[in-house]
Amino acid sequence: MALLELDSVTRRFGGVVALDSVSLAIGEGEIAGLIGPNGAGKTTAFNVVTRLYAPDGGRLSFAGRDLLRVKPHRIVGLGIARTFQNVELFRRMTVLDNVLVGAHSRTGFGGEKEARAEALETLSYLDLAHLARRPATGLPFGTLKRVELARALVSRPRLLLLDEPAGGLNHEEVEELKGLIRRIRQDFSVTVFLVEHHMALVMSVSDRVHVLNFGRKIAEGTPAEVRENPAVVEAYLGA
Repeated sequence: MALLELDSVTRRFGGVVALDSVSLAIGEGEIAGLIGPNGAGKTTAFNVVTRLYAPDGGRLSFAGRDLLRVKPHRIVGLGIARTFQNVELFRRMTVLDNVLVGAHSRTGFGGEKEARAEALETLSYLDLAHLARRPATGLPFGTLKRVELARALVSRPRLLLLDEPAGGLNHEEVEELKGLIRRIRQDFSVTVFLVEHHMALVMSVSDRVHVLNFGRKIAEGTPAEVRENPAVVEAYLGA
């Protein structure tokens, strides 16, 4: 059974169609990749799933529930968390307080002791515990991405959306990220939906890959199948 399903989802911005009747399904426990050229609609798809954008047409379901009937601020509590292409943190708050935002989305403000313990545990998992009381401002970009990941993970999602997690990382950090994504899937029992331009990363960790071009889905399959698909080669990968 699919955990996340998009059925003929369309999203327009003025006269521009960002998503054109896109249908895809993400199975429980999968690592699914979403690739395509700049402007293909990848982040728009994420924004529709997390209800930052309302679609102009189509259906959207999560664990059999109609997501279009869920208020945007309820999405995290439903079990969907994400990171952003451009890091979205409270820069003047400490690393710990940023992660507590994710914990509070699940625990509220009644269980502060438990929330702090879980936030610190998640920071430790990502090798960030020593930065817990540091302000987020001034930290390296790769570290900020990990803080944002910790904030998402501490909400204990069933579905984790990662929007270009390798952006701005060096070669060693990307190699480390490959293993981290696999460990997160196993250790947190989470389904991962990944938007990424770093092909070596997305092809090495994904079980299935979906491809968008000008808002339309042009292919899906295993990494090997997508790599050899003529439409994908022409639109994105190149010869």
